[in-house]
Order: sequence, then structure tokens, then C-alpha cells
Amino acid sequence: MKFRHILLSAIILAAPQADAQTFSTSLRGVASANRKATTEPAAQSFINAIQVYPFADGAIFQAYTAPGLVTDIALQPGETLVAVASGDTTRWVIGDTTSGVDGSGDGEAKRTHILVKPFSAGLTTNLVITTNRRTYHLRLASTAATAMAGISWTYPQDDLIALKRQAEAARAAAPVASGLDIARLNFEYAISGDRPPWRPLRAFDDGRQTYIEFPAELTQGDAPPLFLLGSDGKAELVNYRLRDRYYVVDRLFGAAELRLGLKKQEVVRITRIENHKRRRGA
Repeated sequence: MKFRHILLSAIILAAPQADAQTFSTSLRGVASANRKATTEPAAQSFINAIQVYPFADGAIFQAYTAPGLVTDIALQPGETLVAVASGDTTRWVIGDTTSGVDGSGDGEAKRTHILVKPFSAGLTTNLVITTNRRTYHLRLASTAATAMAGISWTYPQDDLIALKRQAEAARAAAPVASGLDIARLNFEYAISGDRPPWRPLRAFDDGRQTYIEFPAELTQGDAPPLFLLGSDGKAELVNYRLRDRYYVVDRLFGAAELRLGLKKQEVVRITRIENHKRRRGA
């Protein structure tokens, strides 16, 4: 009985110690994550007196301030402010203003500025800015006399999206194929079957790829999937690219079908005439 009492007492004493150890480990993990996520100002990242950080989700951006001086935190032009929150609103003055104009006039696009000023040196707190596009996390620290005049960001993710859009627009504006040898083009394809609005106008190949040209209405409705027909008559879905109103198939085929619909399926067959003649004459 005495042994049980001692064992129970040991378990009761060990439980808070285990909880305290887990808590301490968690705190160290949080502190380590915050340190690793904090981006400090770098001399090469200043444009005149403005520190320009590359924006990244979850990063903490360091801002150094000083009493009697205002630090300007400039958001992306066109970005709309939702809210600003700080851990210490008693010893810091935090406000916002805008520059530029609304709409697409001749002036700069409207831009939101968060203005920060500490009451004294030696203060630290955090600042969270939410907008219609993203969330900014900043760490504010006040020094005796040295303050950053301003902070702004570049947005690598936005730049990447813009580049992708430009590339997609360039691909869409490019001809359906480049470097085609006109002398090698083969238009000997027959189109038969149903007559839906999307029925192809023609098909041709260059000896390497097959092109199926559709009417302009294809871009306004559903695009029918393309199935290749094997020698046994079985249909197999094939990969193709949609370029403007062309299907581009990276191979030649003897026969294929475009099928669309569930209950009443519309089917249009495309047959390579040369291939068909060879099979009949064999």
C-alpha cells in the first residue's frame, strides 16, 4: 500500500514537470520560427531611403523607428486596406493615409500608407496589416535616433503570374504552327457523321502533326473530346492541344471521332483518305 502511495505521488509530481517541459519546448520552437522568418533591412535593398523587401507569405519584416520621426509603410498601388492591428497601441502612434488617385487617370494609382511613430526608444511590438490582396506581418523596434524613412515591397508572385499571362497571350497570338512546309501539307481527310455547330471545317497534317480546324463557334461552347480509332475499331482518347480554333495532335492517324453528349451523342468522324484507300486496296 505504501509503495502504491509513493508511486502515485511520483506520477502526480511528474505530470506538471512533463507539461512544463513540453511548454518550454514549444516556446523555443515559436521563438526559433519567428527568428528564421524575420527579414532584416539590407543595404543593397534600399532605393534612396526606402527599404524594398521582397514579399513572402508568413515572413516578418523588420522596421526600425525613432521618437519624433515617422516611418512610412507603403502598400502595393491599387491595394485596399482592410485593417491594421498592433500589439501596443498605447506607446505607438499608428495611422494611415493614401497617395495617388482612383481609377485609370494620368496620375499614380491610389496607394495606402501606414504611418508609424513610437513615443520613446527601446520599444518593440508587432504590426499586422490586412488588405484585399494579402497580409503583412511586421516587427517594430524603436531606437534613440535612427529610423527607416519608409518600407515598400516587390511582389515576385505577382510578377510570375504576369509573366505567365504574357506568355499565354503570346502563345494565343502565335500562329497555330510555325515552320510548316507548305509542300508537305496533306489535306486528304474526309469529315463525315453528324452536323453539330462545332463540326470541323477541315483536317490536314504536315507529315508529323495533325491539325483539325473548327468554326469560330468552338470558343463559345463545349469542345468535343477526340478519340482515335484503332484497326479493331476500338476508340482511345488521345492527347491534343487547343490552339485558337485548332486541335493540334502530335501524331498522324487513320481515323478518329469527335464525340459530345451523353444521352444523344453527336459523333463526327475524321478519316485520312490515303490511309483508307490503302486499307481497301490491300
